[in-house]
Amino acid sequence: MPSFDTVCEANMVEIKNAVEQANKEISTRFDFKGSDARIEHKEQELTAHADDDFKLSQVRDVLISKMAKRQVDVRFLDYGKIEKVSGDKVKQVITVKKGVTSDLAKKIVRLIKDSKMKVQASIQGDAVRISGAKRDDLQSAMALLRKEITDTPLDFNNFRD
Repeated sequence: MPSFDTVCEANMVEIKNAVEQANKEISTRFDFKGSDARIEHKEQELTAHADDDFKLSQVRDVLISKMAKRQVDVRFLDYGKIEKVSGDKVKQVITVKKGVTSDLAKKIVRLIKDSKMKVQASIQGDAVRISGAKRDDLQSAMALLRKEITDTPLDFNNFRD
């Protein structure tokens, strides 16, 4: 029976490269001279450091532009609150989304059931497996999900015939 998995996974290699490029641009830009502006990368978490709120927003803009150039969807980023560090320095934790949340998985299953397509959706951990009798039905289910779910970037992998 043909099936595919609906997942939400960012390409971590591209994110790492985007962070490195952003740090390189930040170190060479004139408006960041003498400041402690940088982005740290640890697995699924990025931490942006800057001297004040304005420079922090500039650091985020540089990161977003580098991610866009590397075809990484910026909807993977989940911004935390801005924290004061020592003195007037600030930092912000940016989490990279991984996996389909349970609320989103339930929404996907509900969309598939309400569409009256001849496919079935089942939640399997942090992915949603969609299976059906015909390949065309699966492709129309993909199109439906791309159209209806816009707040989270979805990928479709593990397509089996």
